[in-house]
Amino acid sequence: MNEKLSKEDGSEQADERVHRQIVGSLLYLTTTRPDIMFTASLLARYMHGPTRKHMGTAKRVLGYIQGTLDYGIAYEKGKEVMLVGYCDSDWSGCEDDMRSTSGYAFHLGSGVFSWASVKQSSVALSTVEVEYLSAA
Repeated sequence: MNEKLSKEDGSEQADERVHRQIVGSLLYLTTTRPDIMFTASLLARYMHGPTRKHMGTAKRVLGYIQGTLDYGIAYEKGKEVMLVGYCDSDWSGCEDDMRSTSGYAFHLGSGVFSWASVKQSSVALSTVEVEYLSAA
């Protein structure tokens, strides 16, 4: 949280094969754990040439998962069926190219049925613009 990752962070190179295995597992896990979607997609940007800082972040996510094994999506019968959607973004969150990351989640009744975390294709010049692009 609140840690910015970049390609050139000053730390030495890490084992690329191990980093790819961890990130691949995290991306697979996002099918039932939308709470790690942003972090998994952020780590996936650094699959080539990861540094020790990237590996440390990946290991911290694994520790979070170990502490929250009972988290997940639960669909319960009898809940009030109401469609609720959330979207948000960070303004120029990527230090490498200053593009923002948008995310959304849609709930229907008791559980999430659609979610994503995507890097925007253009650079937003203001927070209003980045939120508008996220909602669109």
